[in-house]
Amino acid sequence: MIKMLEMIGLGFVAIMILGFVGSLQSIGIPMGASNPYFWGCAGGTLIIIIYRKRKRKQAGQD
Repeated sequence: MIKMLEMIGLGFVAIMILGFVGSLQSIGIPMGASNPYFWGCAGGTLIIIIYRKRKRKQAGQD
């Protein structure tokens, strides 16, 4: 499960970077930090980081 979350997070980061620099304009994703794909991927990555941190904390307390 953790490896799958890491791969999804890596995909989110890649889409964020490509969308920010404008490499995905050919498929209709606008350039810059004002597009919803950038913020969606940023939010997804943040959720994965928080989830993994909570799981590690719970494993340490048990």
